[in-house]
Amino acid sequence: QVQVVESGGGLVQAGGSLRLSCAASGSMFGINAVGWYRQAPGKQRELVAGIGSRGSTNYGDSVKGRFTISRDNAKSTVYLQMNDLKPEDTAVYYCNVDFGRGGPKGVWGQGTQVTVSS
Repeated sequence: QVQVVESGGGLVQAGGSLRLSCAASGSMFGINAVGWYRQAPGKQRELVAGIGSRGSTNYGDSVKGRFTISRDNAKSTVYLQMNDLKPEDTAVYYCNVDFGRGGPKGVWGQGTQVTVSS
């Protein structure tokens, strides 16, 4: 049974930083592409950042230059370093994982709340 667990959210003042973690487990073949998404109240879920199995990355326009996605394949964990946080970054952040070699694709975690105060 595969599982995806996000952690690292919290309350931070504008200009501060947080590092989110997305830990995947339950697969012998690790993880492939992973995406971080966020959803603010009343808004649609949007892509924040993605990372491919070989480390290629892409970012949403609103976070470019402030957020960095990275991965530790040995730990099947993906990180999202968020710097210079703004109140508009407030949202629940979700991780979406494609497990490797025939494993499940598009598995969501339960989310972690990020709140940025002004």
